[in-house]
Amino acid sequence: MTEQTPVQIVREQEKRRLFTSGSSFLKLGVLILFLLVPFLLPSYKTVDLAIKIVIFASLVASFDILLGYTGILSFGHGMFFGIGAYCVAFLLEKYGSPTYLNLILGLLLAAVVAVVLALIISFISLRVKAIFFAMVTLALAELAIVLANKLSHVTGGEDGISISMPGIFSVAFNMGEFMGIDITGRVITYYLILFTCLALFLMMLRFTHSPLGRVLQAIRDNEQRAVALGYKTFIFQTISITFGCLLATLIGGLYAMWVGYVNPESSLEVMAIMLNVLLMVVIGGMGTLYGGIVGAAFLLITQTFLPDLQHLAQNLLPGATLLHNMLERWLLLFGILFILVVIFFPKGVIGSVQDYVSRRKKIIPE
Repeated sequence: MTEQTPVQIVREQEKRRLFTSGSSFLKLGVLILFLLVPFLLPSYKTVDLAIKIVIFASLVASFDILLGYTGILSFGHGMFFGIGAYCVAFLLEKYGSPTYLNLILGLLLAAVVAVVLALIISFISLRVKAIFFAMVTLALAELAIVLANKLSHVTGGEDGISISMPGIFSVAFNMGEFMGIDITGRVITYYLILFTCLALFLMMLRFTHSPLGRVLQAIRDNEQRAVALGYKTFIFQTISITFGCLLATLIGGLYAMWVGYVNPESSLEVMAIMLNVLLMVVIGGMGTLYGGIVGAAFLLITQTFLPDLQHLAQNLLPGATLLHNMLERWLLLFGILFILVVIFFPKGVIGSVQDYVSRRKKIIPE
């Protein structure tokens, strides 16, 4: 029997930890929680919040492949998210009818457009470096918003496009009760999006832990050294951009399926999409993938419930006018929470936790 190499030994240890570590049970618990949300908390607000956390966590993870694993800052990632949403809307409503075939064709069309556009952007924009690449992608994202608004006969302009889902995904569909919950088209769509995002997330994990992913991290840490080792960094960066943008496009299509509506502000707007994605990456931690879940949960939960604090305070403390005025400006509270997260978790929540665990392992060897 041949002796195992150091790499094989490390991989065997990782496989054993996969089923015994506390983090594995935590991940399983989070998955079970999302699976049970429609049954435990069946209100529309809660279910909508849960599935948007799943969608944006996947979107942040796809952006993290570019920023956290390859070191590429792109402000055009939200543009691909919007392209996916519009392609689904075109096939299901604007230029087609709500059928299963058109839904699949819409996602396929989005994937083709994403790959072609990502390759073009890569060949043009990777010629410049650092902040110049970010500015080029920002300009392209702004151009996409302008086109979506001006070509109103195609995109619906500011009014957007309302989407009707086919068959079992339709809002009107109802197949009866299960465990006291009506199994409607919304519930079925919820689980379709949940399992699709889970599959995409597993693909991203496999991508980042593959030899290709290791090369991307080497390029991020020291591109000149990677070139000296013989790697064609331009090709690897192009693969990273194309893969991340393709995933963002598919996730955008899933988002359109859930909200049933697409317009430039909700799907393409840089401030509405990219700013939130960047905040989620910073909060969760760059180069972690799992940080997207923490970042998306933090941002969406605060945006959903902080505005309600004013009404709660008015009911509980009707005479506290100063408190009411403070809670009315809930963005101030969000800013304070964000600053606290950055102070106490300088590498993001997941990144700081991983850094703490690695330091503890050095102090207390296994």
